[in-house]
Amino acid sequence: MNKIGFNVLAWSAGMSEELFPILDRLKKIGYDGVEFFVGAPDDAMYKKVGEHARSLGLGVTTVTVVSPDMNPIHESATVRAKSLDRIKWAIDRSHDLNSTVLCGPFHSAHAHFAAHPALEEEYARSAEVLHAAGEHAASGNIVLAIEALNRFECYLCNTMEQLSKLVKMADHPHVRAMFDTHHANIEEKKYDKAINTIAPVLSHVHISENDRGTPGDGHVPWDAAFSSLAAIDYKGWLTIEAFSRNDPDFANAINVWREYNDPWHIAEEGLKFIKEMGAKQGL
Repeated sequence: MNKIGFNVLAWSAGMSEELFPILDRLKKIGYDGVEFFVGAPDDAMYKKVGEHARSLGLGVTTVTVVSPDMNPIHESATVRAKSLDRIKWAIDRSHDLNSTVLCGPFHSAHAHFAAHPALEEEYARSAEVLHAAGEHAASGNIVLAIEALNRFECYLCNTMEQLSKLVKMADHPHVRAMFDTHHANIEEKKYDKAINTIAPVLSHVHISENDRGTPGDGHVPWDAAFSSLAAIDYKGWLTIEAFSRNDPDFANAINVWREYNDPWHIAEEGLKFIKEMGAKQGL
């Protein structure tokens, strides 16, 4: 069975000792690892939280985004340099947390749009930044798993076909891809085709329901998702990413305006669901 993780964004985007009891309970429930958002400015706290996760025997993955003033696809070389610095900072904080994978849509600015579809020069700019970031990630043995988002959050990469193209252009062994069942539910025609497309560079998977609540409670085609991952012999993390309004500032930033499920319901029932689906589909 693949390792199963839980993203603590269901409680907080911050980095503090307030996460400790959450990690303790996730370990007790039976999770193999946790995922943290890298964004809080308190650099020293990342090591403290990472050490607590290590003491519990929890593996770690991380996720981050970049803002419009640090956009890897911006026409300004100065802005692109800022984007690379920010991604390198996120890699360093991921290393402090003992993370092995840094995922997210940091190929371009989150929720920032231009009045046109993605341009070839934008893919090229992103690929150049990602290649340089891959060099930095390699020094800490961290894989960068870039993410395709739905059309309401991103315009550079919405599908696995676009994401695969960008990873190939970045041309670095530490720049790979992730698959998110929530975004795929919006953008992909068929899960099996999407997963087969990204299979050669797939390094991370987010298990996320269509409404961002408890996996299995909505209409994501879970049989197709798990059977397709089994068919390609996927061996990486299966990490639940779900959201709530526990952290109002973060919730407002990502347009979460209501509660989907209690975070502990998501954690407890989601873990059972992943194990059931894994056993059913041979993953």
